[in-house]
Order: sequence, then C-alpha cells, then structure tokens
Amino acid sequence: MTQIAFILLCHKDPEGVIAQTLRLTAAGDCVAIHFDARSSMADFARIREALAANPQVAFARRRIRCGWGEWSLVAATLEGLKAAVAAFPGATHFYMLSGDCMPIKTAEYIRGRLDRENVDHIESFDFYGSDWIKTGIKEERLIYRHWFNERKRKGLFYRSLELQRRFGLARKVPEDLAMRIGSQWWCLRRRTVEAVLDFAARRRDVTRFFATTWIPDETFFQTLVAHLVPEREIRSRTLTFLMFTDYGMPVTFYDDHHDLLLSQEYLFARKISPDAKALKDSLGALYAETGRRFTISDEGRRQFAYLTARGREGRRFAQRFWEAETSLGRDRTLMVVTCKKWHVAKRLVERVRGLTGTPAVDYLFDERETALPDLGGIQTTLEKRMRHRRALVRMLFEHWGTDRLVLCVDPGSFELIQDFRQDRARMRLLEIDCAFTDDYLVGHARRVGLAGPETPVAAMEKLLPTIRHDVKFESDRLRELDLAGHFHLRQGGSREENAEALAGFLDIALDTAREIAATDYLFVD
Repeated sequence: MTQIAFILLCHKDPEGVIAQTLRLTAAGDCVAIHFDARSSMADFARIREALAANPQVAFARRRIRCGWGEWSLVAATLEGLKAAVAAFPGATHFYMLSGDCMPIKTAEYIRGRLDRENVDHIESFDFYGSDWIKTGIKEERLIYRHWFNERKRKGLFYRSLELQRRFGLARKVPEDLAMRIGSQWWCLRRRTVEAVLDFAARRRDVTRFFATTWIPDETFFQTLVAHLVPEREIRSRTLTFLMFTDYGMPVTFYDDHHDLLLSQEYLFARKISPDAKALKDSLGALYAETGRRFTISDEGRRQFAYLTARGREGRRFAQRFWEAETSLGRDRTLMVVTCKKWHVAKRLVERVRGLTGTPAVDYLFDERETALPDLGGIQTTLEKRMRHRRALVRMLFEHWGTDRLVLCVDPGSFELIQDFRQDRARMRLLEIDCAFTDDYLVGHARRVGLAGPETPVAAMEKLLPTIRHDVKFESDRLRELDLAGHFHLRQGGSREENAEALAGFLDIALDTAREIAATDYLFVD
C-alpha cells in the first residue's frame, strides 16, 4: 500500500506550514520538515510545538541556511530525506514540496496514480543536449566553481567566473556521471532515495563537485537518479504543476484558477498565492475527499501561452520590438526607492534629479499619469508597463543613455521588486520609513477604496490596526530579500544617518547626500 512521506522545504508562514502538515497527515501520509535556518527561531518553535504530538511528523536534524542557487538547498533536502527515511519505515514514496504547494487531487487519487506504475517521477533531461536552460550561463554552471551567490553578491559571482575563465581554471565533470537537469520538484520511490543517500555518503568527490556548482538542486538528484536507476523506471516529468512567465518568474495561482488547476494531469500545484484564501481552503478540503472523479483537460500551459502571446487587449501574432530583450543589462544599476507615502518618495527623487542629474522616474507602475517619454506604445497603459516591465526599464536606460536609473515603486509591489532583483543588472533598494498617524491611514483607506466618508467610526477603528500591520508586513518582506544594497531613510533618523544612507544608495559624495537629506519639507504630509 502506498504511503507518501512529503519532504517539506519552507522558510516562512508558520501557521500555513502547520495547516499544510495537518492536512497531509490527516489523510494518512507523513511529513518531514526542513525550516530554513535563516528564518525566525520563534516561528520554528511555533511549528515544533504545534506538531510535537503528531507521530507522522519528523524534523530535519540540522537546519541549513538556504540561498537560491546554492548547494544549501540540496543539503536541506538531504537532511529532510534522512529524517523521513529514519522516521517513516512504511513510506513507499518521497515527494518534494514547498510551503507554496497545494494538492490539486485527492489523497485517494494520488495514491492510486503512484500505485499504477513502479517508477520514479523526476525531470531528467540531458544537460548539454536539451534546451531546458533558457537564459544565462550553461556549461559554466558545472566546469567552474561557484562560491558566491549570484543574487546576493552579483559582482563577486561574475568576477570569480571571469577570473576562472581567464586563468583556465575549468574542471572536469565526474567521468562516470552523465549530467542531467530538471525541476527540483520530484517524487521518488523508497529504494531510489536509499540508493541516492548511500551514493552521496560513499562518493564524497561527487558531493564536493556539486557543492560548488551553480543551481545544483536542478542537477544533483536528476543526475544521480539517472545514474542509479534504469531508464525504463524513470518518468522524466514532475507531478507538480508549475509554470513560468516570459521573465523567468513562477506563475502564481489565485482563487479564480481553481477549476483550471483541478483539470491538470498533476497531483500538486506551485505556487499558490498566500492571499488566495478561498483556493487554499478548497484545495485543503479536497485532499481528504473520497470517490472524487476528475476530468483532465490539461490545457493550463496552452491557455497561459495563448493569453500571454496575444495580450489581454486585442489580438496580435508577432513580437513587438520591445519584447525581443527582457534583461536590463548586466552593467547597469537600478536604484529602487520604495515608500508607502508616494509624495515623500516623489519629493526625494525630484531633489535627486536636481542635485545629481541622475534620471529618476516616479511611480510608473502605479500611476498612469507618470511622465514618460514616447517608447513606441509600451508605456501607454499600466497593464503593458507591468507585463513588459524589464523591457520598459531597459528602454528608459537606453532613452537617457545612462547606466544608472532611479525608480519609485510601492512597497506592496513585492513581486515586481523581486523580479528586478533577479535580473543581471545591479539593484539597490532605498526604503523610506515614515511615521503614519491615524488621520493619514484613514485618508489612505479612503483613497484605495477600503472606506468612504460614511464609514462608521467603530468600523474604521477595527480597520486601522490591519492597515498598520500590512505596512509592517510589506517592510518585513523587503527585509527577507536579504539584499546587500538595502538602505533605509528614516523620518525619525538624524540628517547624518540619512545622508550616509543616501550616499551609499546613490553612490554620491556625502556632501551632496547631506544637501538632499536636509530637505526640510521632505516628510511633510
């Protein structure tokens, strides 16, 4: 009888982790949790306390500090697998999940699906011959050593790579391995997992090699499974439904995607928006159902490609010229100013324009009226600007003939900021911390439609704490990006402190930064 041990890699939302684990174990499955060591110890303690009495839950012995693209993600997965193998001797399959994943089939359906074939489900494509890698470095992921995180220490990452190229420091791939690549979301049989763990323990040369490759979670398990398991017992596909935009960002699913998700020939979906409460509740209840039948149409990717190719307005059948290039450019610096009080950020960038000559643009992704040059139509609507955001910003760099550009972005636009952070360009972030009076928050609630002139005082009093929490939540998410170039300008800070932050953010002389920081009307409401 099939029993699944889920390997749950997570780093946030302790209540969501607890709820997800309880849903999975209530249906008879097991969960081994690895909670990122970079995350709050209090959050981890909350998870352990809530699940301590559940015999179907295990925790990784070691918590690893994880970083995207690093060996640490593989190390965390191995810790989760070791805990699951030891704690759940009856588990027949081991399924990788993240905190953003949700089931889109019932437990009954999933077990029946795994029972039908005695195989492993893992994407495993030829590293050199396939087109799985769409952009960026390819062979260089393997033949050079990567000690620095490309997202956090971009300059050192590419400097190290260039030095290794210049001095001929390429290394050989382990000769007995045929390198494979694919998604990190897989489902493996028990004997395969045990064989991988044994091989990793015996072949320290192999683990040392992968430990300094780039994005090894896309190659380590994929290569080892293909090395240890006959090809006829591998289905080179993931059982988790996920899609990516043209910009390489994961597609996020919301409440109105419910029917589309259930019709896919997959067992889980990633990634579900944390705000999709109705979708999460529905999918959580779905997992425990019995006797449910599913009509599989499997059109999700085609629908997404169709709508994306044509746009939401009108029909078109060829690329616009701005869609040919989606990177900002490696040698450029994008300086993002984020502030909930838009008028404060606008005053700041106006001073920056006047005193430094650096091109600066107000909230172009939030206000259609933002002054922009004619860029061939890409700038005409907020929808177009957002859909082609990297191309739009690249064209602004080119329009002004500059390698430095300042943009104002609302702190609630987290995915937008995250997208720019993942580009090859250098990015810095200046977060303006303002004081928020109740009167200001009442005005904000009315401006965004949360309240009106007739809203009762009692209702407004209940609303204000939530608005304050949202402002803090947005700031916390920005902090979680762990961006090296993250600076703070504080309403309550001294002029000297604010000048130092501006000097670092704008890379300007301290005297000029002091002049900007001395703007006496900057924080006036």
